Amino acid sequence: MDLSDEIRIFIESVVYALAGMGLLYVGYRVFDWITPTDMQKAIFIDGNRAVAITVGAFILGLAVIIAAAIAG
Repeated sequence: MDLSDEIRIFIESVVYALAGMGLLYVGYRVFDWITPTDMQKAIFIDGNRAVAITVGAFILGLAVIIAAAIAG
């Protein structure tokens, strides 16, 4: 494996990581949009732990799905 292969692999990894983070952000924003409450306000201002746990579980589940889709 020469240097050009290592650079190509590194660049592909960065692109996939950025794509995964972008998809995760879009998924969170869609989830926040379809729910009846403002997630940011409920978690950070009101301190609602139930909403924080729900959002965390959603993000973990979505991250697993995105990782499986990218990995093929």
